[in-house]
Amino acid sequence: MADQDVQTRDAALDYLRRGWSVVALRPRGKFPLVRWEPFQYRAPEVAEVERWYRRWPDANVGIVTGQVSGLVVLDVDPRHGGEDSMAEWAGAGRRFPDTVEATTGGGGRHLYFQAPKVLLRNRVGLAPGIDLRANGGLIVAPPSLHPSGRRYAWRAGRGPADRPIASLPDWLFRMATEDGARGGHTIGHWRRLVAEGVREGVRNNTIASLAGHLLWHGVDPRVTMELLLCWNQVRCRPPLDDEEVAGVVASIRRLHEARDHHETGT
Repeated sequence: MADQDVQTRDAALDYLRRGWSVVALRPRGKFPLVRWEPFQYRAPEVAEVERWYRRWPDANVGIVTGQVSGLVVLDVDPRHGGEDSMAEWAGAGRRFPDTVEATTGGGGRHLYFQAPKVLLRNRVGLAPGIDLRANGGLIVAPPSLHPSGRRYAWRAGRGPADRPIASLPDWLFRMATEDGARGGHTIGHWRRLVAEGVREGVRNNTIASLAGHLLWHGVDPRVTMELLLCWNQVRCRPPLDDEEVAGVVASIRRLHEARDHHETGT
């Protein structure tokens, strides 16, 4: 096993000791190698993590966000205007406390915050180039390897061993919950999304978000699958493989069914 692979495994075990739920991801990728829905409700056992990295020694590591880990993560993608959005917020007096922060292999950054006590769901497109990873979310963590060949890394002096994780700012919490409805977005957001499509880097998360939106509104799972397979081919730039789209939609369907079971007690 290469040193870099040992580092990834050891990082996964360290995150687990911190109380964070982790999953193994495809090498140089973001897609889970295991069914990750159960780990939105419980953290894996040490033996599970060790087994994953024996089987896939070059796997990346992901952290499941939301209440299971006590984390929400602001995902800033400068390629889609994330830094401009951050500057606009700063100009409006919306500032962030010092907190744990990582750089991504794609040139973006992740800001870590404590999850609020109330349930907060993912928000894709909170602002141009900015997503919020919360319940139902997953982020790639250091020292995972990006397709570019660069590694995700903790910013100097801002790793989880260097400082505490700050509370989510009140203004950001209000922004993430202001729509009030399940799914957290206005109808205008969904109309723009299906009409304009998305680029590489947010395709998986957007398909997951759309699948959740359709399922929450009672669309049949098979219809949801076919709609998103077609939408992917027409609107994603470039399209994902059908197999990957099907995997994302199936994952959200299982999560939707698990939440229904949990909320109804059936």
